[in-house]
Amino acid sequence: MNRNWFVLLVPLLLLTASQVRAVDYKLPDVDGQMQSLDQYQGKWVIVNYWATWCGTCMKELPDLVAMHENNKDKDIVVVGVNFESIDNDQLKAFVAKQSIPYPVLRSEPVPVTALGKVPALPTTYIIDPDGKVVAGEVGLVSRQNLEDYITGKKAEKESASRNSSDGDIGAVAMYQ
Repeated sequence: MNRNWFVLLVPLLLLTASQVRAVDYKLPDVDGQMQSLDQYQGKWVIVNYWATWCGTCMKELPDLVAMHENNKDKDIVVVGVNFESIDNDQLKAFVAKQSIPYPVLRSEPVPVTALGKVPALPTTYIIDPDGKVVAGEVGLVSRQNLEDYITGKKAEKESASRNSSDGDIGAVAMYQ
């Protein structure tokens, strides 16, 4: 019974993220350079909070790498946020050993980030091309789930745009 409440509670906790704009979020990368999510505006951004000690984080890593590699030159990018207190040289070595090709930023663990709460690791947020946080997930994510979600959101937006323009054309024609 408690697990059922948890399953219902987590989406509610992350629901508040849908009102957050991500473009102001800045963190240092593994080289100490400040990076801002606004550099990805116009793309879907998968922001994955993880830690080197997190077994579930390591399980989803191959899917995140594949997601990034298959989409980085298109309209989706993955950004990892290492969410632990770790020596920077250790983190760089870990990223190199795991062959993580996407940007890895650093953040000390905090209860609430600029994107929303991170109640457990891994936690993943999805940011739309307008820079708005549209979804969040606590726990394991897969490439397929992420791609399905984004494809669905693209279809919704396209449908809404088509319906909006269809309505506009109809209204114009009616008043001519």
